[in-house]
Amino acid sequence: MTKLALVELKLLTREPGAVFSLLIPLFILVVFGSSIQPGDTVLVPMALAIAVGLVGLYMLPTTMATYRERGILRRLSATPVRPINMLVVQLILQLVLAVAAAGLLLAVAGGVLGAHLPSRWPLMALTFLLGTGAMFAVGLLIAALAKNGRAANGIGVLLYFPMAYLAGLMQPINQMPDILALVGEYTPLGAFRQSLQDVWAGSHADPLPMAVMAAYALGVSVVAARFFRWE
Repeated sequence: MTKLALVELKLLTREPGAVFSLLIPLFILVVFGSSIQPGDTVLVPMALAIAVGLVGLYMLPTTMATYRERGILRRLSATPVRPINMLVVQLILQLVLAVAAAGLLLAVAGGVLGAHLPSRWPLMALTFLLGTGAMFAVGLLIAALAKNGRAANGIGVLLYFPMAYLAGLMQPINQMPDILALVGEYTPLGAFRQSLQDVWAGSHADPLPMAVMAAYALGVSVVAARFFRWE
C-alpha cells in the first residue's frame, strides 16, 4: 500500500487539476486581500471553502471515475493490492492536497497580507475535517454515479457553482435573497463556510452547521458506498 501511495502521489503532483486547486483560491485571496483589514473574518474562510470544494467536487470524483473507466480498479481486484486500497490512498492524498491548500492560504494570509487568524486551532481543525468530510462524501457520490471521468468532471462543475453561490462564496450572504441564504445554510459548502467564519470571529461553534456537515459526511458516504462500482 505504501508503494501504491508513492505512485499515486507522483501522479497527483503531475495533475493540472491539483495545481489549480492550490492556485485558484490563492489567486482569489491575493487579489481581494490586497486591502484586507486585520480583523477581517470573511475572506480567508471563503478561500478555504473554495479550496476544499475544488478538491472534493472536482479532483476526487474525476480521479476515481477515470480509474474505473480505464479498468484500473478492475485489474487491481486480481492483485494483492485490492481496489479498496486505491480508494483509501486517494482519500488520504486528496486530504493532503486540501490540507496543503489550506496551509498555503493561511501562510499567505497571515504572513503576507496580515490577516486575522483564529486562535482556537482545535476547533479550526475539527471544522476543517467535518467540512472536508462532507465535500469528499459528495465527491464520492459523484464518482459512484458518473459513467466516466468526463461525466464526473461535468457533474462536479455543475454542482460546484450553484453550491458556491448558495454558500455565499460568489456573493455576500447579506446581499442574497433570504430564501436562498436559508437554503445555503443547509448545503455542505454553506455550512462549512459559516462554521469557518464563526471560528475566525472567535465565537463558539454554532451546532447547526456542524451537524449539517456531519450529516452530509456520514449520510452521503453511506449512499455513495451503496452505489459505488469498481468496474
